[in-house]
Amino acid sequence: MGNATSSHAETKTLAPTLVSRLTRHVVSASGDTTTTTAPFTGKPLAELPVSSASDVAEAFERAREAQRSWAAMSPRDRVAPFLRFHDIVLDRQSEILDIIQWETGKARRHAFEEVYDAAAGTLYYARQAPRLLRRRRSIGAVPGATRTYAHHQPKGAVTVITPWNYPIALPVGDAVPALLAGNAVVAKPDTQTALSALWAIDVAVEAGLPEGLWLPVLGEPAEIGDPLIDGADYVAFTGSSAVGAKIAQRAAGRLIGCSAELGGKNPMIVCEDADLDRTVEGAVRACFSNAGQLCISMERVYVHDAVYDAFTEKFAAAVRDMELNSALDFSADMGSLTYQRQLDRVSAHVDDARQKGATVVAGGRPRPEIGPLFYEPTVLADVEPTMRACADETFGPVVSLYRFSDENEAVERANATDYGLNASIWTRDVNRGRRLAERVRAGTVNINEGYGAAWASYGAPMGGMKRSGLGRRHGAEGLLRYTEAQTVASQHYVGLGGPPGMDGETLARTMTLGARLMKRFRIR
Repeated sequence: MGNATSSHAETKTLAPTLVSRLTRHVVSASGDTTTTTAPFTGKPLAELPVSSASDVAEAFERAREAQRSWAAMSPRDRVAPFLRFHDIVLDRQSEILDIIQWETGKARRHAFEEVYDAAAGTLYYARQAPRLLRRRRSIGAVPGATRTYAHHQPKGAVTVITPWNYPIALPVGDAVPALLAGNAVVAKPDTQTALSALWAIDVAVEAGLPEGLWLPVLGEPAEIGDPLIDGADYVAFTGSSAVGAKIAQRAAGRLIGCSAELGGKNPMIVCEDADLDRTVEGAVRACFSNAGQLCISMERVYVHDAVYDAFTEKFAAAVRDMELNSALDFSADMGSLTYQRQLDRVSAHVDDARQKGATVVAGGRPRPEIGPLFYEPTVLADVEPTMRACADETFGPVVSLYRFSDENEAVERANATDYGLNASIWTRDVNRGRRLAERVRAGTVNINEGYGAAWASYGAPMGGMKRSGLGRRHGAEGLLRYTEAQTVASQHYVGLGGPPGMDGETLARTMTLGARLMKRFRIR
């Protein structure tokens, strides 16, 4: 498994001029810096400025100043920079693919997934924002005499906090709809992968987004975490369930809204009628994209007794054949983990399962000869509830296989978790798959796909149930969450107090008759 090929990562570096160009956007006055490390090599990667609490306050001040004129523009006029952004991202994808690989250690094919997502998701909202934000008429208090419409006002200054695992897709996916809705954004990407987010901001400015509307700050949560919540009119967060709960509590104390996409221990159900070759190919992607460092990837696979042995054999063979390397090209099937703490967690989960009697079907060991944070894609069987890999989110290239005998059992076990982010069902009978999907307590469910079908359906909402999140990104809600709905109603011809001289009793009888007639003729 994973032959160590000659690595381009050992002969290429990030150009200092590129780092300088991107970091100029960071709001930081102290002169303090931090140095990131390349996961592929363990060597220093880039020196980045660090922001303080006062820098965050300045970012909000600048953002609010820029937001006033931006909000005064029509939604249709705000679209233009984002249409250009879409084209620039696709045209210059080689540059950002290199940056993503350097910062995360992921395989290039997985880096491309998020570059494509940044472009495609932006295009969706650029096309849809004017429609989603237009005035919407509704039935007034007195049909014909009361004219009512709903209007969406921007929140103001939005905080977007994103993690390291998808460093361009997530910052772009949350910031772009906020900006199109008329807000300014103060962004806090993870420092390790900040250059990817800074590249997106740089491209947006190049595409015509006014300066000051999308401002990044960098630093540790202990220093700038609270100021990012306290200065915002809304918070969009992606990360762990524990941190998401703390952010929601602090936002609630200020009576501001927040949305959060959080953790997952996502189940995959393989029915007895599944096409096993197609299922195995999909399972490899579903379990090991970005080395399993994906909130919506599969960590629990429930396989029907009738096909368990055949599936396990095919799946294990496919996993053993996966190519691991650190090349800056498309030759790798899987790349590196990003942080040492992730490698430690993966190793601990596998070692714990092995010591307690689980069977390692494929993988199960680190690969330091390829790079310091590489770990083999790993398949476990005979996993029991006492093992950490059973219920705890691993967030790495580890998946556990379980048998089931009927679909009721499969659904029950799929739902037996505090998480509810994503799920996957494999069957030749799509109607059956849909019936099962609607019984699974997860925000998205993919049939005959692991995660991409639901995620990339940008017109549909995406988010978690239970401890997997609050609110939704994508779809109408993904943009309208950044707005305040305002109702404007004007009264014409006759006042709600009735014609001049009408007494209260007559008014009550008239309104009662009107209510009955409106029901009868389905006016209401």
